[in-house]
Amino acid sequence: MNWLTNYVRPRIRAVLKTRKDTPENLWAKCVSCGQMVYMKEFEANLRVCTQCGHHHRITPTQRFDMLFDEATYTRIDMPRVADDPLKFKDQKKYTDRLKDARSKAGTVDAIEAAYGRMGGIEVTIGAQNFFFMGGSLGQGAGEAFLTAARAAIERRTPFIMVIAAGGARMQEGILSLMQMPRTTIGVQMLREAGLPYIVVLTDPTTGGVTASYAMLGDIAIAEPGALIGFAGPRVIEDTIREKLPEGFQRAEYLLEHGIIDMVVERAHLRETLIRTIDLLVNTKKPKDRKALPKAAAAK
Repeated sequence: MNWLTNYVRPRIRAVLKTRKDTPENLWAKCVSCGQMVYMKEFEANLRVCTQCGHHHRITPTQRFDMLFDEATYTRIDMPRVADDPLKFKDQKKYTDRLKDARSKAGTVDAIEAAYGRMGGIEVTIGAQNFFFMGGSLGQGAGEAFLTAARAAIERRTPFIMVIAAGGARMQEGILSLMQMPRTTIGVQMLREAGLPYIVVLTDPTTGGVTASYAMLGDIAIAEPGALIGFAGPRVIEDTIREKLPEGFQRAEYLLEHGIIDMVVERAHLRETLIRTIDLLVNTKKPKDRKALPKAAAAK
């Protein structure tokens, strides 16, 4: 009887099988503090680290589920545009990069949109997917933004845009840069229709997106610690050859200098948006609102 074959080997296989059957996604590692967080607790906390409060990036679907009443909404179909107008190729073809991104994200491009209710108020929400080529702004994303804005105008709803972007999409060259004025026109269309346009700036919000629709909101809200700016801090430091202030281009710094209106934790974002929209669209009749005390009203 060979004890190595008949005893030791089966025991080793049993141990390895047990380890293989153990789920690999029980824990999440925070990219900020490096701590391991139990996945169920991490998801229940809206993918915010329970140790350091870092707000991790999330997908448009997770954002919609978080914001809409009872996670109930209708997605807006996005138009298709020419995939590779410049026939661009670097280490690989741009068409191959698009195929990979679409396969992983399950969407046509970096911006998705849906309509539904928040706090009983009908809204249209657009969300940028940083996991789709860094949320970069190209023809597809620009067309998606305009489609969502037109849907908001048609349905007479406020438009909320949740932004996470690394800037313009270099593979589309000038065609990508042209999306900056196009999306700006989309914001102007909302203004002319008398509809609120609210931006939620998440980490990161940079480049041509910052130079266009990200900074044109009637109300600008940011998540804590979000990097918001045109060029990155390292690029600026290399250009001006000076050390930047602590926390430069972070949401809290921008709030302190009057560039944005609020910094709101993800757990409080939905209720903050509902309260803001309610004030902007004045959905309730005056008699439905609680009257201010006379002393306060006098002030």
